[in-house]
Amino acid sequence: MTVSLEQLRRCHVAVDLGAARTRVFVKGAGLVVDEPSVAAVNTRTGALIAVGALAEKMTGRTPDYIRVVRPVSGGTVVDIEMAQRMLRHLLGEKLRRQLRRKPRLRAAACTPHDSDPLAQRAAVETLVGLGARRVELVDTLIAAAVGCGLPVEQPTATMIMVCGAATTQVAVLSLGAIVTAERIPVGGDAIDHAIIQHLRHHHELMLPSQSVRPLQLALSGNGLTPHGPASTEIHGRDVATGLARSVTVDTAAVREAIHTPLTAVLDGIGKVLRDCPPDLVADLADRGIMMVGGSALLPGLDQMLRDATGMPVHIAERPDVCAVLGLGAMLEGKVQPMILDPLGDHRGLADDRDDDRGRDRDHAYADDLTE
Repeated sequence: MTVSLEQLRRCHVAVDLGAARTRVFVKGAGLVVDEPSVAAVNTRTGALIAVGALAEKMTGRTPDYIRVVRPVSGGTVVDIEMAQRMLRHLLGEKLRRQLRRKPRLRAAACTPHDSDPLAQRAAVETLVGLGARRVELVDTLIAAAVGCGLPVEQPTATMIMVCGAATTQVAVLSLGAIVTAERIPVGGDAIDHAIIQHLRHHHELMLPSQSVRPLQLALSGNGLTPHGPASTEIHGRDVATGLARSVTVDTAAVREAIHTPLTAVLDGIGKVLRDCPPDLVADLADRGIMMVGGSALLPGLDQMLRDATGMPVHIAERPDVCAVLGLGAMLEGKVQPMILDPLGDHRGLADDRDDDRGRDRDHAYADDLTE
């Protein structure tokens, strides 16, 4: 998965296949696709009915012969054929025609940190099926760090936290590479599920999780912080009767329910800091943690991390699209690698001259022995 910036500059399109949303960046055109990673299929005919936002609205509202599928789970393509069909419809005929005109279409894709070879192969085959002759894979952590403007190529520590729908990735970067990283199987979906289970067990209420995000209902105001509203009204369906019902929920209880899955995230951050060299940890005390990803906008999450780690925590300007924008910046040549040894050529010539003199002395000594 190691790829040079020179190879990325030859690519024409960058793709970020996420569990929640799919984003496509085309060189020269910018971000052209930002849609949910959802497709609706007619099981009788196999035809694709809808993709993106329209398919997401169909979730939980379809008849038996229509199935809503998510071909990407946890940043990994689990259904290659459906992912290809979804991408074709999201790109549109006009854009696909423009890409087909490229003599040797090259593509770049984001892959989660420490992904297995099968997951990498699935991402490659998905883009090869769209006409790409060559696919370059870039770690999501590095792409997101570049997209939010972190100086990843400098010899200073930068800590990034990618909050996705299915996973959370934490890493310390220096000199354009990952020093230490951790991938935690807890994301925005786990937090949503914790809220749904809390309301089901304590209030016997079922939420329409697909039509309305539970976080937007239960975490109004400052949400996770104690300064938020004391209570909030939730609308849902009664578990016993099946009728619509509204209940007033204590926000503090919801906050406690959310803290349970977030404990694993805090443990992952602690493990990364323990594995990090002391010199880099000293840099992180000043620079802090940069949060990216759609779940980074969870109200109060940044304050919770400040209290738990004692370090500054920042949220990127556009956290949801940082990864694909960083990949696009690499495609367009906006990222320059750091020259570690600018005088290396001169020293190399001097070393070569010294080696030549040494070889001459060795040859002269060998001739004397022969005589």
